[in-house]
Amino acid sequence: MTRNTFNAAARPLRAALLALAAGIMGLTAAAPAHAADKVRIAMVVKSLGNGFFDAAHEGAKEAARELGDVEVIYTGPTTPTAEGQIEIVNSLISQKVDAIVISANDANALVPITKRAMQRGVKVLSFDSGIAKGGRLMQLNPSNAELIGLKQIQMAADAIGGAGDVAILSATAQATNQNIWIGEMKKALARPEFSRMKLVATVYGDDQSDKSYREAIGLLRSHPGLKAIIAPTTVGINAAGKAVVDEKLVGKVYVTGLGLPSEMAGHVKSGAVKSFAIWNPIDLGYAATYAAYQFVKGKAQGKEGESIAVGRMGSIKLDAAGEAALAPPFTYDASNVDKFAKIF
Repeated sequence: MTRNTFNAAARPLRAALLALAAGIMGLTAAAPAHAADKVRIAMVVKSLGNGFFDAAHEGAKEAARELGDVEVIYTGPTTPTAEGQIEIVNSLISQKVDAIVISANDANALVPITKRAMQRGVKVLSFDSGIAKGGRLMQLNPSNAELIGLKQIQMAADAIGGAGDVAILSATAQATNQNIWIGEMKKALARPEFSRMKLVATVYGDDQSDKSYREAIGLLRSHPGLKAIIAPTTVGINAAGKAVVDEKLVGKVYVTGLGLPSEMAGHVKSGAVKSFAIWNPIDLGYAATYAAYQFVKGKAQGKEGESIAVGRMGSIKLDAAGEAALAPPFTYDASNVDKFAKIF
């Protein structure tokens, strides 16, 4: 075979190899470019199927649309456990997301894995229920803890005429925000104006509908003199309202706490609930996503006194603990619940 004949025979093979190499190079080049297109922010919630967090997800998507270069990854365990969240965060580290915003099932148990995430360059923020300071860059509280605790005692007092036995139906025993609010409720009950009210029990439904319902039934049957159940959890308040109706105690026992209008409108109409409160979870998810974006872009550092822009919500200011409050809780009752039930 002559050199010319060899070259002619080799030409198709060479062309194919060059085409293959170009294709591989194109794929390699395309991967980082695609990754650079979007800031990937993962929202890790306490558990999937919770209406409060579904609404927060809508807020996150709204922020993503406004910012234009954000992809929101919405995830959480099927049951509200720290173990489930740890597994998810570990997976998100492997996926090399840019930021994680998380509502913690356990303030301390998540710290080692979120520290690891931050060491890998992931910006970690907590919202709603916080992670201990060493495990995040900032915590976005939906409101001021003292106001939330006081608001719930005031609503219970209004419902029962300021006197009688009350009980608390919480989420998990480790939930950071729940425990802080319960502490503030106890402080409020020590005030002279609430001296005729007595806290007789605190129980935990683990933010599961069936368990919360059973715990509410248990309270009603164990404390025949009970006048009010306060549930600082959207799952618990809904379950407690159903329990009061099922036990035919409407008008004798009232339920209040933190709930979603879409889930509580029926309980208000039944008379089991006179009033309840909640901040707007859409706004909370929106602001948390906006804040995470500012950290990714280097526009926020998490320093005391720092103001962080959060789009239509204005700005939030960090305190010495790296925490910020978004807005005061809002009261819902028969006068406005139907209007807001159409929104969230």
